[in-house]
Amino acid sequence: MSSEFITLHSWPRAILHLDADAFFASCEQAIHPELKGKPVITGKERGIVAAASYEAKARGVTRGVRLSDVKKICPDAVILPSDYETYSLFSLRMFAIIRRFTPDVEEYSIDEAFADLTGLRRNFHGPYSMIARKMQETVEKELGITVSIGVSLSKVLAKAGSKHKKPSGITMMPGREIHHYLGKLPIESVWGIGPNTAAFLRKFGINTAFDFARKDETFVAKHLSKPYHEVWHELNGRSVYPVMTESKSSYQSISKTRTFTPPSKDEPFVLAQLSKNLENACIKARRYNLAATRLIVFLRKQDFTDSGAELKLTCPTAHPSALFNLLREGFDHIFRSNTLYRQTGVVLAGLIAEASVQYTLFDDTAQIEKMSKVYDAVDILSEKFGKYTVRHAVSLPTKIQSQHEGERGDVPQRKQELFKGENNRQRLGLPVLNVMV
Repeated sequence: MSSEFITLHSWPRAILHLDADAFFASCEQAIHPELKGKPVITGKERGIVAAASYEAKARGVTRGVRLSDVKKICPDAVILPSDYETYSLFSLRMFAIIRRFTPDVEEYSIDEAFADLTGLRRNFHGPYSMIARKMQETVEKELGITVSIGVSLSKVLAKAGSKHKKPSGITMMPGREIHHYLGKLPIESVWGIGPNTAAFLRKFGINTAFDFARKDETFVAKHLSKPYHEVWHELNGRSVYPVMTESKSSYQSISKTRTFTPPSKDEPFVLAQLSKNLENACIKARRYNLAATRLIVFLRKQDFTDSGAELKLTCPTAHPSALFNLLREGFDHIFRSNTLYRQTGVVLAGLIAEASVQYTLFDDTAQIEKMSKVYDAVDILSEKFGKYTVRHAVSLPTKIQSQHEGERGDVPQRKQELFKGENNRQRLGLPVLNVMV
C-alpha cells in the first residue's frame, strides 16, 4: 500500500465522469419500449455493428462485427439503421440534466461527460454519492437510458470509476481508497495509456495502474514523456486535467471521414465522397479561422485495410477550391481500379491561425482575397438555408447516389415520419417517441 494514498484527504476535489451505457442501442430501446430486454444492434446501413445493447453483448456481439456474422452469433438480434440525429438529441438532453447539478460540465463525447462537483455537498445537503445517485436517477427517469458514474479526485480516476460497475453503476473513489481500485486496473485500461506504452511499462514490472502510481517520479520523468507524467499525477489523486467547460475552439488538426454502403469501386463516386470530406473539414476550419499547412487523404477498402497519402501545401488555406487539385493528386496515388472501397477520409493537419498566414511574392493575394469573400458568402448561405446549399460540382455524386443504399427499411424512423412543415433538410429537434416523458 502506498503511503501517498493514505495521506490524501478523502475529497480535496470531486470530479465526476458519466458514461451512458450502450448509448445508441439504449436510445433505440427508450424510443421503442418493445425492444427493452432484447438484443438490439445499430449499424444496419453500414453492414457492421455500430453499437450493441447489453443483451446483445451478453450473446457475444461486439462492435465492428459484420452483420452477416451477427446473425450466426445471435439469430434473434434486432438490427436497426443508426439514427444519429436522435442520438444527438438524447445527448443534448443528457448534458442539460447534468448542468442542473453543476455548471462545470465538459461534454467529452456524445455519450460521456466530466463534471466538477467540488463544494456542492452543502448545496445538496448530502454527500457526493447522493449527488451522483440523483443525477443517475434523473437521466434514467427522463430519458429512459441508464448511465454509469465514477467520482474521484481527478479525471483519470473518475473515468476508471465509471467503467468499474457497468451498466448502471456508481463507483465512489475517495482519496484514502484509491489503491483498492487501482490494484485491479490493468495498466492498458488506464485512460491515456495505449497498448505500446503499456507493453513498455510491463518491461519494468508495471502491470496495474497501482504499480504505475507507486513508481517514483524520477522514474516517470526519465522514461516517459509529459502526457504520461500527467497521467501519473492524476492516478496519485492530483488533479492535472481541468474540467473544460468551454467549447473547444483550438485544433491542431481536423479530420472528416465517410463510410458508405454498399462498398464501391466507382472512381467518381469514391472521389466525390473524399471531396465532401474535404468540404466538411474546410467548413470547420473556417469556423475557427484556421488554415491547414498539410493535407492527408486515405481510403479504406472492403477488407478494412487503408492506404493514404500526405501532401504539403504551398500556401496555408481552408478553401476547398485551392485544395481539390492536391486532393486529386493524392487520390490518384492511392486509388486502385476494381477495388471495393467502404470509407474515405481527409485530415487538415498543421493548422495555424488564418490571421498569421504569411504570403510570399509568388502567391496571388488578390485571388486569395477574392476566394475568401466567396467562401464567406457560402458560409452565410449555409447558415441561413442549411448545409450544402452551395456545394462544389466534384462532390455532386454524393447527392445523386445515397451514402448508404440497402434493403428497404435502412432509413431511421425519424427520417420517415416527418412532422407537419418539416422536410428532409429541415426538421425540428425532436425524436419520434412511442413512450417518453
